[in-house]
Amino acid sequence: MWVSWREATRRALYEDGGFYREERPSAHFRTSVHASPLFAEAIARLLARVDVALGHPPRLDFVDMGAGDGLLAAGVLAAFGGTRLRVVAVDLAPRPDGLPSAIEWAEEPPEEITGLIVANEWLDNVPLDVVEQADDGPRLVLVDPETGAETLGPPLTDPADLAWLAAWWPLPRTGSRAEIGRPRDEAWSQLLVRLTRGTCVAIDYAHTAADRPELGTLTGYRNGHAVAPVPDGTRDITAHVALDACARGEGLLTTQREALRDLGVTGARPPLGLASSDPRGYLRALARASAEAELIDPGGLGGFGWLQQVR
Repeated sequence: MWVSWREATRRALYEDGGFYREERPSAHFRTSVHASPLFAEAIARLLARVDVALGHPPRLDFVDMGAGDGLLAAGVLAAFGGTRLRVVAVDLAPRPDGLPSAIEWAEEPPEEITGLIVANEWLDNVPLDVVEQADDGPRLVLVDPETGAETLGPPLTDPADLAWLAAWWPLPRTGSRAEIGRPRDEAWSQLLVRLTRGTCVAIDYAHTAADRPELGTLTGYRNGHAVAPVPDGTRDITAHVALDACARGEGLLTTQREALRDLGVTGARPPLGLASSDPRGYLRALARASAEAELIDPGGLGGFGWLQQVR
């Protein structure tokens, strides 16, 4: 049975028995959250900046979209603390065992948020359609959910999708592919609507109009490895995010390297003299520098896109 990639991905990830109903992302791929607790500490420092900008409101929210095992929410709670802080972890999977009771667990974000929302590797799992340029124009790519086999489907006729394609990912030649990111733009906009005051941050594998991949980025992940994107519910199905389309010219679009360096994550090695005066301190500082370097490595996690928008 041939279906669109958007529908096949929705079923494979989010229907009963789907991948994100049954699995924790940390069992299949490593994010910045799991690379080092320093990531959560940096997010807590960003939250502190937001708190100052908001004038220390009576209730300060931190919302973790696509919370997975809740590690980021727990890390921010531990680093920031205080009775004013409300932490909400948003995920479709059941609440993990051992999560601090102060963390709320929900399938939807709160209707009104004052503070900081972080969507770390969330938008890349919002399902979307894949199209391929044919001789007569862009056509939907259809997939067999059981095998991952593909075929060209009908011409793309939705005016909104055609407009998005023309504005954000024009197809240069026959055989070129694009992933229509309009559902991600809409998901981002719907998240911003819930932000009464504060900052919303999207962190993801990303590309911009200057470097769109000609054949797209659709792939699968399972057990720590990239695998074929077969939408059968046994693996993550993901595609990089056109964050510039989400931004629509507003907010700050940068890299994780630059964003974390601004938050004090520099990867700077401790002075060598510390090895003589405080050997244990030197080793601790060296380990911290190594963890920081991984988070800001431009060829790895540091190359992620960061979009920050303020309301």
